[in-house]
Amino acid sequence: MERTLVLFKPDAVQRGLVGKILSRFEEKGLKIVGLKMRVFPEELLRTHYEVHKQRPFFEGLVKFMGSSPVVALALEGKDAITTTRTLMGETNCAKSAPGTIRGDFGMSFSHNLVHGSDGPDTAKSELALWFADPAEVCEWTPQQTTWVYDVEEEL
Repeated sequence: MERTLVLFKPDAVQRGLVGKILSRFEEKGLKIVGLKMRVFPEELLRTHYEVHKQRPFFEGLVKFMGSSPVVALALEGKDAITTTRTLMGETNCAKSAPGTIRGDFGMSFSHNLVHGSDGPDTAKSELALWFADPAEVCEWTPQQTTWVYDVEEEL
């Protein structure tokens, strides 16, 4: 099983889309193993987006992400990284396909509702940053697992 980080950005929270977006991941069969909502410290946001530090939008992005509560999710499932990114759609919401989160709920490139880890190494470092305390991540097995996966063949 693979784990990934997904963030519901301030625009998703302010627009009241948390439940609708969260249901997309749950309905697909991904398991929530960590979830928290708060206005996160600027230091964490700067560290998370450090890869963009030299880009002109960096300061605005950090300010935006600290402007309102953010929901941080740790999700688990087979191919969780690819699955979450497919469900989210293209970064530019206006170009995202209908049926994706961004395609159904977004119109903007900058206010694009969600963030998802883009690979296994990124997921590992992002999860360690956003869920630094191991007690914030739950180890559990949903009763529906055998109805989501063919356990003998896929797991």
